[in-house]
This record gives sequence, structure tokens and C-alpha cells, in this order.
Amino acid sequence: MSGPLKGIRVIEMVGLGPCPFAAMMLSDMGAEVIRIDRKAKPGADNPFPMLGTEFDVMARGRRSLALDLKQPEARAVLLDLVAQADALIEGFRPGVMERLGLGPETCLERNPALVYGRITGWGQTGPLAQAAGHDLNYVALSGMLHPMGRPDSPPTPPLNLVGDFGGGAMMVAFGVVCALLEARQSGRGQVVDAAMVDGSALLGAMIYGFKAFGAWSDQRGANMLDGGAHFYDTYTCADGKFVSVGAIEPQFYALLLQLADIHDPEFQSQMEVSCWPSMKKKLAAVFLKKSRQEWCDLMEGTDVCFAPVLDMNEAPLHSHNIARSNFFELGGVMQPAPAPRFSRTTAEVTEPAASPGQHSDAILRDWGIDADRIIQLRQNNVI
Repeated sequence: MSGPLKGIRVIEMVGLGPCPFAAMMLSDMGAEVIRIDRKAKPGADNPFPMLGTEFDVMARGRRSLALDLKQPEARAVLLDLVAQADALIEGFRPGVMERLGLGPETCLERNPALVYGRITGWGQTGPLAQAAGHDLNYVALSGMLHPMGRPDSPPTPPLNLVGDFGGGAMMVAFGVVCALLEARQSGRGQVVDAAMVDGSALLGAMIYGFKAFGAWSDQRGANMLDGGAHFYDTYTCADGKFVSVGAIEPQFYALLLQLADIHDPEFQSQMEVSCWPSMKKKLAAVFLKKSRQEWCDLMEGTDVCFAPVLDMNEAPLHSHNIARSNFFELGGVMQPAPAPRFSRTTAEVTEPAASPGQHSDAILRDWGIDADRIIQLRQNNVI
């Protein structure tokens, strides 16, 4: 392991979405993250068949220990690991870990310096805390789903990037690292309560500022950054592919008009909102005159603020992504590389996703569980 978090030990209670993404981030940065997988029941249905296979990209870089946490012996083993860990992260509904006898009070009693990271949709408290939900619901409640999409359609789901990963996983990973830094000074751990609705709202800080200033309309598709402006949007090319333009600043906008060979005087009223719909139609017609590659040859690398809209097959093959090593292949699976980058403690991933329980014996040995106990745990069907 290398990376800035080398030497940090983390226990990941395996779940869906944001928790494994946060664990991946910590592992990518060099932390030793042990996945606590559920001991699979024979013949159990798996609604996400990619999980537990080499295609489970978010599981990369970690070893897996499968425990039947309904058994007291399994919980005792986990608490023995907790005693040696720096952090634990979990993404279950509030109360699940407590019912297992593995809640924060129990774990902090075994290890007072432990950082206990909790990621949920609605948070540990509040009237919705116990309700089911998904990324889309949390982003909706934050106010950040309403602005997304075209004015003639309902709000567009932003994949699950805003709630699960931006507002959830990244917030709990950041919170855990913050708490680890504090624990090094105080010697005391704490609980990190990361909610996807909270984090999604925080991601909208700039937009809420625009709104308070009077520079943001509740009408979708009528603002500078939501596709309302002709100079900040995506356009279809002659070959049916797409390009993106973000020419906000006057000098960048002037270069856009120059390279697109636009001389229509209406385009001189860049910030006249009432003219945006008309100019958008005209600009759309301009981009339809050339293929995406022709527009790339003309604008890519200039100050127009331009980029082709690449699909997931194309992105790893783009020259800039190749130069930056933004994608790599591991175990035959193309995937995004760790980010951000460090000048000295380089992050790297050497292990593909493990199958559940693949490293159970090795993990227990490495964390000080004696061989006879491991044999007994196997005999009792605990691991």
C-alpha cells in the first residue's frame, strides 16, 4: 500500500452505493480497508449481480472477510477488529448496527479513539430518518433536483452522482479523515453523521447564493448554468454526436463567435436573457453544420471552453485522459483512476474487487486472531 493514508486501518460494513464508494476512496489513498461482507446464504437472490465480482469497481483494493453477524461469535470477532482499527464506516438505516450490538457506544467502548462513520440518506435523526429512499429522493429534498433538466420536462435524474457519491460518499470520507486528524490530537474518537440530503444541499451552496442574490430563477432552463444560456450548453453535431460549450467570460465568448464564424449582431447581447432562446436556436443550427470531430479540430484546446461529449467507451481513449492516466485497466475491467493526485505519496490500486469472504482466514491471521480460533470459527459456520 502507498498513498497519504498508509497505516490507517478501516473496517467497512459492506452495503450499497455511498459506503463502498467512500471505502474505495480511503483505500485508493492507501488505507488498509477490510470489507465485512455478509455470509451469503446458498441460493439467495442478488438484485445487483455485478456485486462480488471483478466488475464491482467500487470494491477494488480491499480484502474481504465474510461474517454471519447474527452469531455472537461473529460479533465478538468484529469487536476484536474494531479494537485495532482507526475507523469504521457503515451505511445501514439508523438503528441496524445498534440492533446487532455493534453501534457506536459499543465500539467506542472497545476503542475510545475509533472514528465511526455513518452514511444514510436522511441522517441519523429527523422525521424521515427511518424511511426508505434512494439518491433521487435525497437530492429532491435538498432543492438541487428541481433545477436539473429542460424546461419542457420534469427534473432529470442526475444518475446517482449527486446524492450517493458527491453528497454522500465524499462527505463521509471527508468527515472520517477530519475526525481522524482530530483524534490524533485528542485521543478520542467520535461519530460522523453524513446524510445524503445534507451533502446534496451543501453541493448547492453556490446556487443558493445566486438565488439569495436574485440571480437565479426557479424556472428550469432559464439560468446561466442550467442550459438556459446559449453559451453554456450542449449541442448536436452533423453526425449526431454532441459537444459542450461553456463560453461565459466575454473574451471566451468572443472567441466562440470568431471560430464558429458567427456575425449575427444579436449575438453581441450575450447577457440579455430575453435573447437567449433565439440565440440558442441559431447556435444549434451552426453546430449542425459540422461533425463533432470537425468542431474538435476547430475548438478543442482553445479558450472557447469547449469539449466533446464522450461516452464511456470514448472517454478512456481521449488523448488528455491518456496523458493524465485518468483511466486504467485492472483485472480486465476499465475504470477511473484514483483522484486527487499527490506529488510524493502516490495513490495506486493493485488488487481487483474481491469475492465475499475471499480473504477471511488471512485477514484474521493478520489482525492477530490465533489459528485455533479461526478453525473453530469455520467449524461453527461463523466465517
